[in-house]
Amino acid sequence: MVELFGHRNSTFNVVLMIIALASALSAPLLPLFTLPVFLVGFPRPNKSWPGSVGDAACICPDSVYYQHMRHNLAAAFCTAFSAGSLGNPTPGCHYLCRFQDRLVWVFILERGFGYCCINIKGLELQETSCHTAEARRVDEVFEMSFEQNNQARTCSLNHHFSNILTPSTVLPVLVYSDARNVLTGIIDSLENLKHLKEDYAKVFIWVLLQYIKNKSKSEHVQDNQPLQQNTTWLEENIVTSMRTGSCKGRKNSFSMNSEIFPDWSDEDIFELESIGKKTGIHPIKNTTGIQQMTTNPIITSIPGSLETQSLSSDINDEELPNRTPMYGLPATDKGKHRLMETSTQEMFPAVVFSSPYSHKLKVPENWRSGPFPSLLLQELLKSFPEDWYSFVLNLLDIFHSDEKKSIIFEVIGDTTLKDMYSHVVMSCSGIMLGTDSIIPSPNQVFKVYSGDLPWSLGLDWLTQKPELLALALKAFRYTFKLMFDKACLGPVENFAELVSYLEEYDKNWFIGMVSEPQWQQAVLQEKPYLFSLGYDPSLSLYTGRVLSLQEMLLHVGQLNAEAIRGQWANLSWELLYATNDDEERYSIQAHPVLLRNLTVQSANPPLGYPIYSSPSIHVSLF
Repeated sequence: MVELFGHRNSTFNVVLMIIALASALSAPLLPLFTLPVFLVGFPRPNKSWPGSVGDAACICPDSVYYQHMRHNLAAAFCTAFSAGSLGNPTPGCHYLCRFQDRLVWVFILERGFGYCCINIKGLELQETSCHTAEARRVDEVFEMSFEQNNQARTCSLNHHFSNILTPSTVLPVLVYSDARNVLTGIIDSLENLKHLKEDYAKVFIWVLLQYIKNKSKSEHVQDNQPLQQNTTWLEENIVTSMRTGSCKGRKNSFSMNSEIFPDWSDEDIFELESIGKKTGIHPIKNTTGIQQMTTNPIITSIPGSLETQSLSSDINDEELPNRTPMYGLPATDKGKHRLMETSTQEMFPAVVFSSPYSHKLKVPENWRSGPFPSLLLQELLKSFPEDWYSFVLNLLDIFHSDEKKSIIFEVIGDTTLKDMYSHVVMSCSGIMLGTDSIIPSPNQVFKVYSGDLPWSLGLDWLTQKPELLALALKAFRYTFKLMFDKACLGPVENFAELVSYLEEYDKNWFIGMVSEPQWQQAVLQEKPYLFSLGYDPSLSLYTGRVLSLQEMLLHVGQLNAEAIRGQWANLSWELLYATNDDEERYSIQAHPVLLRNLTVQSANPPLGYPIYSSPSIHVSLF
């Protein structure tokens, strides 16, 4: 009996020594083969993997939401630290923030006089069963502390006293609120789809005119110096080339003069005045940079002719426009000069405007050749909304002359400009939504919205023009958002209300797809609203997603630091020492009290898998 008691004492002394050693090393006790024999376990390091803070994270498309909010959250923590609502931050403290479906993990890296450095981690948004179980418990803890109703008893028991999460405060932070809706009853409504097809031409007219207006302003076109009446595209090229040639020195280049070409005697059919009578070009007088015309005659081409000669002998060879040789002139190969192929050039007829100001709203040349036959195009042109076209032109602020009203009246009455826009708009409408009167299906609407255009006669024509394709797709997405708003808020009463909708979309909204890079750019640029159309193949449902930038309340709680360190140490032992790579291993199973799944996620990779980890952020404490 005495020997047994002495053996127990000696064993107890060994156990005490092991406990003291484990405490000194900050390591857990490890039972040997489930026997009451304990060994020193894997140490609990403060930093489980080398590398600077924020370098490692499992980046995914959802990471951008945490990246956007990090500075706003850091500013909110600064205010909370100054007010003392988060206690005294010390190195190794952990905080958990919760709002909507997002969980943010904040770790105190170091503390100095009047400052501390924090690391912000974002946990996954695609919740698993384990993640959902622990997130639900976190919501229950915060709701019990911050969202009690008036009928709650003043003295109530804390049912979560053993939880490692202690609620601390509520912080207002500017973040994106995420709202998702099922579009059943909207996208499959025949009435809504009919309005979608009718409104597309109107929206595209507005988008196209806004694009042309901004492009015209960027080119610094003088408002009060229009070209002469009956301006043509050929005349504009002449003026451009003459202005370029007036500021260059004379060089040995392709030039036209009387020494190279003898005078033509067939009734001077190539003179500028004679051609002007046939094509609408008049001699240009009192225009900047045209003095060269008095010394170097301009030889213009007749219909069907090809030319490579410059209109001024002062133009450098490298700056020559892309032209091909005129009749009777062989092409000259100078090696470094760019060779032009006549087969790749599109020949456009001369366009005559009835208003001298219409050139500011001209459509690019390569957009004017329609892809449809004339009979089919004429059927499409019957649906062109002329009254809406005139209304939008009245709202443009591109003309700043004192006679703005009369100028706009002239531009609206210019049938050439109207025909130009009607051809482009209705051609794109036929490609996007079909040339017949059949109402598009929800699947077709979703595919066109996502950029997957159905095959049609003019698809190749549109895809060869990237800018026009981008404008057509932008107009379609605006039209779908307009259909969504009309279904939710009611019909549009008049043109002024429709313009207000479109201006709101253009200014404050990004309307696109979540998978596009522009979506993440819009989030980082803090676009007030974002809208996306989605499809769930498992449920065969179309969904709409709206992000709204607004100030929201974040529930913040402090976590037990020793519990976090213990779980991270066990994770290190399991993955690095025991090399357990089972996807259903014990360490990631849900534990609503210890929040084991969330704790494992927040560990630094490769042990954990947060989808975002910020660099060290300096936060003031005063």
